Amino acid sequence: MATLDERLAPCLGLIVLTATVGCQPAATTGSLSATDKIAFDLSALDDNGLYGPADGKRSLDYEFCIPTGEAYAVAISAIDPSAQFFPQSQGRIGCGDGEVLTIGNTHQANHQDILIELANLNYIDRIQPVYWE
Repeated sequence: MATLDERLAPCLGLIVLTATVGCQPAATTGSLSATDKIAFDLSALDDNGLYGPADGKRSLDYEFCIPTGEAYAVAISAIDPSAQFFPQSQGRIGCGDGEVLTIGNTHQANHQDILIELANLNYIDRIQPVYWE
Protein backbone atom coordinates (compact mmCIF):
# COMPACT_ATOMS: atom_id res chain seq x y z
CA MET A 1 0.00 0.00 0.00
CA ALA A 2 1.33 3.48 -0.93
CA THR A 3 2.09 5.98 1.78
CA LEU A 4 0.16 9.22 2.00
CA ASP A 5 3.20 11.10 0.60
CA GLU A 6 3.35 8.77 -2.40
CA ARG A 7 -0.37 9.20 -3.06
CA LEU A 8 -0.18 12.99 -2.84
CA ALA A 9 3.02 13.45 -4.88
CA PRO A 10 1.22 13.61 -8.27
CA CYS A 11 -1.07 16.31 -6.87
CA LEU A 12 1.73 18.49 -5.52
CA GLY A 13 2.51 20.06 -8.89
CA LEU A 14 -1.15 20.83 -9.43
CA ILE A 15 -1.40 22.38 -5.97
CA VAL A 16 1.63 24.61 -6.61
CA LEU A 17 0.32 25.59 -10.06
CA THR A 18 -3.12 26.36 -8.65
CA ALA A 19 -1.63 28.46 -5.85
CA THR A 20 0.53 30.37 -8.33
CA VAL A 21 -2.30 30.98 -10.78
CA GLY A 22 -4.58 31.89 -7.91
CA CYS A 23 -2.12 34.62 -6.92
CA GLN A 24 -2.05 36.06 -10.42
CA PRO A 25 -3.68 39.46 -10.13
CA ALA A 26 -6.30 40.88 -12.40
CA ALA A 27 -5.50 43.68 -14.79
CA THR A 28 -5.34 47.16 -13.38
CA THR A 29 -8.78 48.66 -13.04
CA GLY A 30 -7.80 51.97 -11.45
CA SER A 31 -7.32 55.29 -13.20
CA LEU A 32 -3.75 54.58 -14.34
CA SER A 33 -3.19 52.72 -17.57
CA ALA A 34 -0.29 50.31 -17.90
CA THR A 35 1.78 52.83 -19.84
CA ASP A 36 1.10 55.49 -17.19
CA LYS A 37 2.75 53.22 -14.62
CA ILE A 38 5.94 52.98 -16.70
CA ALA A 39 8.07 56.01 -15.81
CA PHE A 40 10.13 56.09 -19.01
CA ASP A 41 9.47 56.39 -22.72
CA LEU A 42 9.05 52.97 -24.31
CA SER A 43 9.42 54.49 -27.77
CA ALA A 44 13.03 55.43 -26.91
CA LEU A 45 13.91 51.70 -26.92
CA ASP A 46 14.83 49.96 -30.17
CA ASP A 47 13.79 46.43 -31.17
CA ASN A 48 16.57 45.00 -28.99
CA GLY A 49 15.49 46.98 -25.92
CA LEU A 50 18.41 49.39 -26.24
CA TYR A 51 18.48 53.19 -26.23
CA GLY A 52 20.97 55.96 -26.90
CA PRO A 53 23.13 57.00 -29.83
CA ALA A 54 24.09 54.47 -32.49
CA ASP A 55 27.67 54.31 -31.20
CA GLY A 56 26.66 54.02 -27.54
CA LYS A 57 23.50 51.94 -27.26
CA ARG A 58 22.76 50.46 -23.86
CA SER A 59 20.00 48.57 -22.11
CA LEU A 60 17.76 50.02 -19.44
CA ASP A 61 17.45 48.49 -15.99
CA TYR A 62 14.10 49.12 -14.32
CA GLU A 63 12.79 48.60 -10.80
CA PHE A 64 9.45 47.99 -9.17
CA CYS A 65 8.05 46.60 -5.94
CA ILE A 66 6.04 43.41 -5.50
CA PRO A 67 4.44 41.94 -2.39
CA THR A 68 6.54 39.43 -0.47
CA GLY A 69 5.78 35.80 -1.08
CA GLU A 70 7.05 33.05 -3.31
CA ALA A 71 3.90 33.05 -5.46
CA TYR A 72 4.52 36.67 -6.49
CA ALA A 73 8.16 35.99 -7.34
CA VAL A 74 7.15 32.95 -9.41
CA ALA A 75 4.50 34.96 -11.25
CA ILE A 76 6.94 37.80 -12.01
CA SER A 77 9.67 35.38 -13.15
CA ALA A 78 7.19 33.77 -15.54
CA ILE A 79 6.52 37.17 -17.11
CA ASP A 80 10.02 38.66 -16.93
CA PRO A 81 12.96 36.24 -17.17
CA SER A 82 15.37 39.08 -16.36
CA ALA A 83 13.75 39.78 -12.96
CA GLN A 84 16.01 39.66 -9.92
CA PHE A 85 14.71 40.05 -6.37
CA PHE A 86 16.31 42.07 -3.59
CA PRO A 87 14.29 41.63 -0.38
CA GLN A 88 16.85 43.48 1.76
CA SER A 89 16.76 46.71 -0.29
CA GLN A 90 14.16 49.43 -0.78
CA GLY A 91 15.73 50.64 -4.01
CA ARG A 92 15.25 54.21 -5.12
CA ILE A 93 11.62 53.39 -5.74
CA GLY A 94 11.18 52.95 -1.98
CA CYS A 95 9.72 49.50 -1.45
CA GLY A 96 8.11 49.30 1.96
CA ASP A 97 7.43 46.62 4.53
CA GLY A 98 5.87 43.59 2.92
CA GLU A 99 7.39 44.44 -0.47
CA VAL A 100 10.37 43.15 -2.43
CA LEU A 101 12.49 45.26 -4.75
CA THR A 102 12.55 43.72 -8.21
CA ILE A 103 14.93 44.74 -10.99
CA GLY A 104 14.60 43.79 -14.64
CA ASN A 105 16.32 44.73 -17.89
CA THR A 106 15.06 45.75 -21.33
CA HIS A 107 17.71 43.85 -23.30
CA GLN A 108 15.50 40.82 -23.94
CA ALA A 109 13.01 39.61 -26.50
CA ASN A 110 9.55 41.17 -26.22
CA HIS A 111 10.75 43.74 -23.69
CA GLN A 112 7.82 46.09 -24.39
CA ASP A 113 5.22 43.32 -24.00
CA ILE A 114 6.90 42.26 -20.75
CA LEU A 115 6.80 45.78 -19.35
CA ILE A 116 3.14 46.25 -20.30
CA GLU A 117 2.22 42.90 -18.76
CA LEU A 118 4.04 43.83 -15.54
CA ALA A 119 2.38 47.24 -15.45
CA ASN A 120 -1.03 45.60 -15.89
CA LEU A 121 -0.59 43.77 -12.58
CA ASN A 122 -2.69 45.48 -9.93
CA TYR A 123 0.01 45.09 -7.26
CA ILE A 124 2.67 46.97 -9.23
CA ASP A 125 2.23 50.72 -8.74
CA ARG A 126 5.02 51.94 -11.01
CA ILE A 127 8.08 50.85 -12.94
CA GLN A 128 10.95 53.28 -13.09
CA PRO A 129 14.53 53.32 -14.37
CA VAL A 130 17.33 52.20 -12.10
CA TYR A 131 19.98 54.83 -11.61
CA TRP A 132 23.10 52.93 -10.59
CA GLU A 133 25.58 54.89 -8.51
